[in-house]
Amino acid sequence: MADLRLPTTPIVRPDKDRFLAEENPFEAMMSRFDRAAELIDLEPGIYKVLRSPEKQIIVSIPVLLDSGEVEVFTGIRVLYNTARGPAKGGIRFDMAVNLDEVKALAAWMTWKCAVVNIPFGGAKGGVICDPLKMSAGELERVTRRYTAGIIKVLGPDSDVPAPDVNTNERVMAWLMDTYSMHVGHTVNAITTGKPVEMGGSLGRREATGRGCMLVAREALAHLGMNIKGATVAVQGFGNVGSIAAQLLRQQGCKITAISDRTGGLVNTKGIDVDDAIEHIRKHKTLEGYTKGDVISNEELLTQGVDVLLPAALENVITTKNAASIKAKIICEGANGPTTAGADTILDEKGIFVIPDILANAGGVTVSYFEWVQNRGGYYWSEKTVNERLEEIMVRSFQEVLHLSLQHKVNMRTAAYMVSINRVATVHKLRGIYA
Repeated sequence: MADLRLPTTPIVRPDKDRFLAEENPFEAMMSRFDRAAELIDLEPGIYKVLRSPEKQIIVSIPVLLDSGEVEVFTGIRVLYNTARGPAKGGIRFDMAVNLDEVKALAAWMTWKCAVVNIPFGGAKGGVICDPLKMSAGELERVTRRYTAGIIKVLGPDSDVPAPDVNTNERVMAWLMDTYSMHVGHTVNAITTGKPVEMGGSLGRREATGRGCMLVAREALAHLGMNIKGATVAVQGFGNVGSIAAQLLRQQGCKITAISDRTGGLVNTKGIDVDDAIEHIRKHKTLEGYTKGDVISNEELLTQGVDVLLPAALENVITTKNAASIKAKIICEGANGPTTAGADTILDEKGIFVIPDILANAGGVTVSYFEWVQNRGGYYWSEKTVNERLEEIMVRSFQEVLHLSLQHKVNMRTAAYMVSINRVATVHKLRGIYA
């Protein structure tokens, strides 16, 4: 096999002066990529390959609204890297969707799949729309037309979507049906996060939150802290945050602060997580929940707790507030909650950060289990799913921790080193097709 190393060609990195916005998610991701690439002495040719997404697709989505008017939405799908297997990544419906964000999330998915060593590449997609203002019929038409627009890249062997922000099992059912109608037969392995009745995996809905609990448990043990009585603040009390809070409480933790998009509350005696979840089930948000003192999302981040679990959106911990963080451990349930600039401040404060590509990888791990079950036509018990998830998450945490201690780098850099090395190794083994 040809040697891909180019010893006489130095790595040329983009001018960092042009990174004007700390919050640019793609450049934040790439700054971490660059650091890890230097530490593993990534070959210049492979560096260039891994710094560029394979495919970037933008489609127009004309939809007939309930009013009889036609609206044209924009859909995006990015396949970042498929060297290790089919692209894997969610689809979000949100007005904030943009190409830089989707590229960053697709790259994160690439590293996330590699860090837990499952045979997927990374992808992400989204539609620029406000689903809260749309009827179920309009959402279905958007989903089906978007699916048709990107159908050439979709497939159980090429690109396997999943739910993300403002999408769910129902959206995945529409996507699966649309794809299946186009190919002429049922293909349940085209997507994950489906209803169980359509081939979805038991344990999938809880998987991301369960993964957060598992790595937080491992971090507490590593730092010599007792999980019994450990205090936890959760920003983002949606599916991931609420389930992580439930499971951490079952492990003996005390959940002292929670929040969602309407704000939050703090109760140093402990919040009844199940009761708060029931309030959200009835009222859709935490607004009006009175069993604690009202605080803002920003105030929640600076609570003096053992574990801070940001499980909302990107860029909530920045250079503006990182110095005020008091938690001993940050477990990143969301994708990209910490900016690259904030990393240095958190390091200086000695805060142990479990990075997003590791902390929230439970979801994609059980998505992999779902895909395997679909392909094999044999389905596992929830106990089996949870046992296999725990095995992978604990092993992956320990692998990253070992590299972190060995190279004296933080957990985020170590996680990138593990994942980039795994993707690069496959590229070197496969060679360059010409």
